[in-house]
Amino acid sequence: MTGFSEISSPTSSIGHVASADGTRIALERYGPAVGSDPPLVLVHAAMRHRANDPQTSDLARRVAARGHTAVVYDRRGRGGSGSAPTDPTDERILDREVEDLAAVVDHVGGRAAVLASSSGAVLALWAAASDIGIERLVMWEAPLALEGQGDGGAFLDDLRRLQAAGDREGLIRHYMSGMPPEWLAGLRSSPEWPDYLAVAPTLVHDAAALHEADLRPWSDQWSGVRIPVLALSGEETLPFFPVVCEALAAALPDAHSERLAGAGHGWDADAMTDRLVTFLAG
Repeated sequence: MTGFSEISSPTSSIGHVASADGTRIALERYGPAVGSDPPLVLVHAAMRHRANDPQTSDLARRVAARGHTAVVYDRRGRGGSGSAPTDPTDERILDREVEDLAAVVDHVGGRAAVLASSSGAVLALWAAASDIGIERLVMWEAPLALEGQGDGGAFLDDLRRLQAAGDREGLIRHYMSGMPPEWLAGLRSSPEWPDYLAVAPTLVHDAAALHEADLRPWSDQWSGVRIPVLALSGEETLPFFPVVCEALAAALPDAHSERLAGAGHGWDADAMTDRLVTFLAG
């Protein structure tokens, strides 16, 4: 999991690592060299990457300005990262994404704290269960169905059929079918819409992480996640996010939930920076 090449700039360094299957994973590092505190790795939500998610990169810069190393990477099939040789419909796509995050953690020294957003938070939880060196985990508004309320895999199966048919807009519409309609309207009217269409096949990855969580009781399948976990939701977010955060806090061995300033599935940058710096310090 080596192969990092770097281009320096005043604020960050950009490079890549090779995942276990050879996929090139692009990343950007902010702040000082790795010190005594674990570096922070930031994991994007569905369809997001460095080029279309300025909120996450801004948070990395803010944390770096407070003296911590922060790394943002493009999940496979997005931005500067590759997708070959793995097919997006691969039954083991969740394992591949965990291996990608493991390669990033390995690059920053083999230990890291992680801040992961939305469906990316569920991916990060699976990665923590795989013991890849994650020492602390912050989950922002994980969009999980509560235990016993899953659909038996129908949502994932539908997305796989749309992916096989090459229906990229259909993928996005179906993935967002349970979200406020103005969220989809905002994407379609944005100049980044062609980019969202380009990365739409990766929605299968996120759906796979969500589906896997439905298969067994949370307290059983995540019993080995004994690191500190902070499940965060916004003060003005959709009602089900705080409920999920509280359920996660109850199911995980060392977790608690909090409400943080933020609305509409987005965090307040100042509040999140302050909370992260405190969390990194233990």
